[in-house]
Amino acid sequence: MRAILSRAPVGIAVIDHDGTYVSVNPTYSEIYGYSVDDMLGENFLMVFPEEARVSVLARHQDFLDNGGHLGGEWAVLRRDGAQLTVWSNSVSFPSDHGKPDRLVYVLDITEQKKAQEQERIAATVYQTTSEAIMVIDADFRVIAVNPAFIRLTGWSQDEVMGRSARMFRSDRHDEAFYAEMRRAVLADGVWNGEVWDQRKSGEHYLRETTVTVVKDAYGKVKNYVVVFSDITTRKSAEDIIRWQANYDSVTGLPNRHMFTERLAEGARQATETGQTMALLMIDLDRFKEINDTLGHSTGDRLLAKVSARLKECERPGDTIARIGGDEFALILNGVSDIEEIEASAREVLKRFEAPVAIDYEQLFVTASVGISLYPRDAQSLEELFRNADQALYAAKGYGRNCLHFFTPALQRAANVRMRLANDLRQALAERQFIVHYQPVVDLETGRIVKAEALVRWQHPTRGLVSPGTFIPLAEETGLIVPLGDWVARQAIAETARCRAAYDPDFQMAINQSPTQFRNAAFSGLGWVGELARHGLTGGAICLEITEGLLLNAEPQVMSNLIACRDAGIEIAIDDFGTGYSSLAYLRRFDIDTLKVDRSFVAELDGAGLDICEAIIVMAHRLGLQVVAEGVETERQRDILKSIGCDYAQGFLYAPALPAAAFEAMMAEQAGPGEPDADRRSASAE
Repeated sequence: MRAILSRAPVGIAVIDHDGTYVSVNPTYSEIYGYSVDDMLGENFLMVFPEEARVSVLARHQDFLDNGGHLGGEWAVLRRDGAQLTVWSNSVSFPSDHGKPDRLVYVLDITEQKKAQEQERIAATVYQTTSEAIMVIDADFRVIAVNPAFIRLTGWSQDEVMGRSARMFRSDRHDEAFYAEMRRAVLADGVWNGEVWDQRKSGEHYLRETTVTVVKDAYGKVKNYVVVFSDITTRKSAEDIIRWQANYDSVTGLPNRHMFTERLAEGARQATETGQTMALLMIDLDRFKEINDTLGHSTGDRLLAKVSARLKECERPGDTIARIGGDEFALILNGVSDIEEIEASAREVLKRFEAPVAIDYEQLFVTASVGISLYPRDAQSLEELFRNADQALYAAKGYGRNCLHFFTPALQRAANVRMRLANDLRQALAERQFIVHYQPVVDLETGRIVKAEALVRWQHPTRGLVSPGTFIPLAEETGLIVPLGDWVARQAIAETARCRAAYDPDFQMAINQSPTQFRNAAFSGLGWVGELARHGLTGGAICLEITEGLLLNAEPQVMSNLIACRDAGIEIAIDDFGTGYSSLAYLRRFDIDTLKVDRSFVAELDGAGLDICEAIIVMAHRLGLQVVAEGVETERQRDILKSIGCDYAQGFLYAPALPAAAFEAMMAEQAGPGEPDADRRSASAE
């Protein structure tokens, strides 16, 4: 008997009437982490937690006195303090001393209990998870589904049990797709991906799916566990954002962001293959006249129809894009000779021969085309773009409705512009520039709370030169940096005067060109020190940048944006919504304000209303403020106010004004009790 007990896989012990171990086998002592000698003569309560011993002792005594059952699951302790769960049963039997002893059988079921708890948790997850779960057998028949599956697919459990899982397939995938899925599952044991399926109603939906193989002990496939969730709405939203990031909303063509990527890719291919890439800049002739006479809505519809015609000129591998306003670009990849390029350009011009029908109007529109070749004409994309622009201007100069290749003569013409650049340098030295200020009104209160600083050039012989003429030249020559520095200093001084005399919270918007942002570190811009010198914080000004600056934000741009944030200077995106950049940049960069492009404000009676409202809602969700540009009528003002726009700027309130005239408006707004006219005049000086 001793030999049998010593080898038994079950813990066995004899406990006398007083609860003392009389005999224990090795399995019993091992369960509790003791040796046999450690337990003999000790009270059996030694294996129970302190707080349970009174209750256990009472049950033991009742068992000895009255018989019955003393078994089940018990929580006990090992010698090292680890908690165990054991199953035990007891049998009482007479002893030599007249009092019954008991024989105890014990099994350690700790791991079994843990496994049961894990099974319980898994079952709870299976029943409550929001992800649908379907278990199918090796023959692809459904053997189990969870409640989320029923909610998502519309099928009840009874309707799918025992049926083939193929019943859920969508015709949007062919057999080859499902064959590849099966191959991957069997090869790797798991497959992840997106699958189109259909609900009981017949509605197709996109699901994110994981298929896992369950095999038996012999490696044979036993089950497939399919876990999936409906991602149709999410994917739709992602597609919209992706489309908005890469395509123009008016024409549906690739926007400047995608165009830039395609141009860089074309240049790489040209370098690798030794072939030529041609860039065709296409600009509609006198498009502004159409906008001014028939309205921006008609202009946009014209652009859409023109874009459709230009798409017909695309060859496989080419790209036609709208890069801004009425300007398009066509990238021709892998061309072999000039004749092929010229034929493509003339095909573009041919698309404008027939009038464009819009409602009852027959609009005759022509285009000018400028062409530059890579790598023949340029060694960089920036140079290529500039050369194509010069060729485009040459085509305009030759009477429009024609094409022109970049030539060295155009470069000589650029030298003429250089003379104007020299005039710019002289203008800076001789203070020929003046700064005007256009009010920005709070739509809620109707008060002027901000202004935009706009530079003007009073040329000694040419008269008042349009910013559209000299700003691009200043950017190209780098003179925009000292010019911008001077403008910023004037604007900051004006801000200090307006804050001191009229409104302590007044803010000034200062335009910053991409060249300024890329030229030097923010701390190197001399005008920043002007803020402290005038006792102003960074919040007194707002820098206006273009969407294009964010397209390829180099480390220098990122550094300057971070420096602005650290200095408390706000950042606004000017002409927002023209399709130049991705909405994702609003999260990536610390942007405070969006300035809605005037083209949308001009169309508030049409599609512009939806666009403005969408921009405003999006901006407010992201914690941004919105300024509407080009507000010219009270109706526009009222509509913008009704849809939640924060600020408005435009001729309804005032054009850009000299400092004295602007301060007069501020003084009139401030009312009696503010500085008199003489003091205002003195401050303006």
